[in-house]
Amino acid sequence: MTEPKGVSRRNVLQIMGLSTVGVAGLGAAAACAPATPKNDTGSGGGTSGTGGAAAGTGEYHGAYPYTQPPQGHFNIAGQPFVAVPNAIFPGPYGDLMNLPSGYYQWKANAWTLFLLDSYKLDKSTNTYTLKLKSGLKWADGTPLTSKDYLTTFYCQFALNSPLWALISKIDAPDDTTFTAVMKSPAMVVERYLLRSNIIDTKTYGKYADLAKAIVDAGADTSGADFTKLNSDLIGFKPSKLIPNGPFDYDYSTINATQLSLKKNTSSVLAEAVKFASILLYNGETPTVTPLVLSKDVDYATHGFAVASEKQFQAQGYKILRSPVYSGPAIYFSYDKVPEFADYRVRQALIQAFDHKQNGTVALGESGVPQTYYSGFSDNLVDTWITSDGKGKLKQYQHDPDAAAHGLEAAGWKKQGSGWQLPNGKKAAYELLYPSDYADWSGAAKDLADQMKSFGIPITLHGVVSTQITTPWQKGQYQWTINSWGNSTQPYPYFSFVTNFITNNYPGLKGVGGKGMDFPMSATMPGQGKIDINDMINKSGSGIDTAELQKNITELAIVFNTLLPIIPLFERHANAPALDGVRVAKFPDPNSDIVQNSLYADNPVLYGMFTGTIGPKA
Repeated sequence: MTEPKGVSRRNVLQIMGLSTVGVAGLGAAAACAPATPKNDTGSGGGTSGTGGAAAGTGEYHGAYPYTQPPQGHFNIAGQPFVAVPNAIFPGPYGDLMNLPSGYYQWKANAWTLFLLDSYKLDKSTNTYTLKLKSGLKWADGTPLTSKDYLTTFYCQFALNSPLWALISKIDAPDDTTFTAVMKSPAMVVERYLLRSNIIDTKTYGKYADLAKAIVDAGADTSGADFTKLNSDLIGFKPSKLIPNGPFDYDYSTINATQLSLKKNTSSVLAEAVKFASILLYNGETPTVTPLVLSKDVDYATHGFAVASEKQFQAQGYKILRSPVYSGPAIYFSYDKVPEFADYRVRQALIQAFDHKQNGTVALGESGVPQTYYSGFSDNLVDTWITSDGKGKLKQYQHDPDAAAHGLEAAGWKKQGSGWQLPNGKKAAYELLYPSDYADWSGAAKDLADQMKSFGIPITLHGVVSTQITTPWQKGQYQWTINSWGNSTQPYPYFSFVTNFITNNYPGLKGVGGKGMDFPMSATMPGQGKIDINDMINKSGSGIDTAELQKNITELAIVFNTLLPIIPLFERHANAPALDGVRVAKFPDPNSDIVQNSLYADNPVLYGMFTGTIGPKA
């Protein structure tokens, strides 16, 4: 399974804009010094070269689902944070056409810069200054300047980006300098500024100008002018893209099954990227699996069945197990199953099934049981949880006896081989899941088997992913499988938003749904009433690392105790990578760069951009 299109695990936060949340997240606190790729010749982390002849003649073959025109379109404003729905931009491969300023190295906590020479934060004025490389160009030969950065971020304002809740002003003092002034310190601003895909003024300038006028007049997003601008920009469908990255679409090749990308020799990375062309196959896991088996695909990010993974390895593929920093979880529609409103029931249920078995059935070695259940990836716990707080996180183990005692304490009774609720009804539920996701389907079936053995029968209801969004939003389920954590942002704030807000009434007001309908004002054992929304905001505010760790730890303990959703396991990629056919060599599975998230700062794209992954000679 890839990260799906539409309102999905990957981009639902971005599409919704999170206008209900005051602070948009946490940036790279430890990443003030950019990294230097192998082919870098100067300081500041930028890759050398400002264009030139394409190196090499090889073709790379990848796969990712995309929406074919005319439904799919080439409006990439707001990527990746407030993306316009149905942009064809095929997942991480979109960065090949329109670069962000840089990629984050998740293990090293540092940035590798592509379009910039440097960036810095002046804490005395709360101002970020980005210095662009000189000589940058768009594919049509137009200079890429700081004006294009203004266009990029004014268009994000027009799309209601959370960034604009954190900044008050942007400016371009000269062609190679861009500045952004924060309203108050929030390190997430760094992530927004450096990871946004830069768009061109020729295409989007008129929308940026209208956005600037609204910002200059007081940034009122409730007025008719903003509403019209937002609607017009979302509805804008340019016929083509003007790239700054090392590739452009070969428009004549785009069809329902595949598309090709051709070299853009004007790009700053044209020389660093050794491939001359890219072929991308369209499709979800069932479509892509036979293409991998026939060695028509060099690398794929889908979640493959365990049997398929074994076949890939027999064919000569190595498996890159990049963390995804998220995974599937059980969600409850609390108004339909009110017995789960008691946190003791949820604490019992998390111990009633074997998470290791569930992950193994779904993804083999790539389905990893969590240890800490903090609400975000175990890979990030040592960075963001205090040593004292780490000891307060309960490590729920598979323990059916403890689960049974927990249910009994909450008023449930064992009746024969099943369970009876406090109201006398039999405990039996329907589980809604996306049937075309091979990994989640496997997890759903195993969960049903394990729960039956525990005494709670589960009826499975599979729905294709294109049809499941509305039931998720409307809370039209008893139990469902949806995602926990965040696969595109390396900071806990975003995971907490996913867990508490995205599929809950605060995140669904705009679409008229309540989702799981979990109360954001909750009672915490030993503490009394807590305001979860306020705690989420605090987990993303400020630039003091120690204070952020304290706030994140407090909210992690809340998640660990209340368990508003129940993570099944943490997903790691089981991405097949084929050396020696078209690609000379992919990264070693144990290399640090493979710790980059599969769906953000992708390690294979990073290798292409830095010249460490190239075609077979």
